[in-house]
Amino acid sequence: MEMARLRAKVHGIVQGVNFRYYTRLKAQELGIKGWVRNNPDGTVEVDAEGEKEALSRLLEFLHRGPPSAVVTKVEAEWLPFQGLYDSFKVRF
Repeated sequence: MEMARLRAKVHGIVQGVNFRYYTRLKAQELGIKGWVRNNPDGTVEVDAEGEKEALSRLLEFLHRGPPSAVVTKVEAEWLPFQGLYDSFKVRF
């Protein structure tokens, strides 16, 4: 089991469409820890750690988002696992 960290920034119509809520649900379903937040520039940012396969599935979700979202671009960066988080939370 390969552990990793994923940092992602999601662009498009991704605020005001429950993106953070559904991202948290997906991350919890996949056993991923970290956080999601809205940024002032209209993007949604994710910092997540867990099994690389689970993180890949989360990244697939970020490319789609919830039904009312329109994702135009996802910037993703793979980093070494650090064990920074104990749960997955929405940050404000």
